[in-house]
Amino acid sequence: MPHRIKNTENIIGENSVFEGSITLSGALRIDGTFHGKELTMEHITIGKTGKIKSEIKSQSIVVEGVVSGNISCSTRAMLLPTAKILGDISTPELIIQNGVIWDGHCRISNSDNENVAKIITDSFK
Repeated sequence: MPHRIKNTENIIGENSVFEGSITLSGALRIDGTFHGKELTMEHITIGKTGKIKSEIKSQSIVVEGVVSGNISCSTRAMLLPTAKILGDISTPELIIQNGVIWDGHCRISNSDNENVAKIITDSFK
C-alpha cells in the first residue's frame, strides 16, 4: 500500500534512501535515493544528488539528478544540465537544457489517449 502524504513541501534528504510507493498531494523534492514501482504527486523536483528508479507520474517535474524509469507529466517536464535519464517521457511541454544525458523516447501531446500518428497522418489528406 502506498504511503499517502498530505503536505505541500516534502523532502527525501541527500543521505536518505526510501523504497516503496509514494502518492502525495503537493510537492516532493528528492535529494536522496528512491526505489519503487511508482512515484505519484503534483510536482516533483529531483535535485543534483537525487537518484530515482521508478515510474513517475506528476503534473510537472524538474530533473537535475538521475532517473531510471518512465516519466509522465500532465503539464511540463524540465531537464536541467546535470540530468541523466533512462526512460520515456510523455508531456505536453518539454524543456531540455544543454548538457542533459537522456536515452528514451518522447511523446509530446496534451492527451495520453490522443492518437498522435492519426492526427499527423490526417494532416496530409
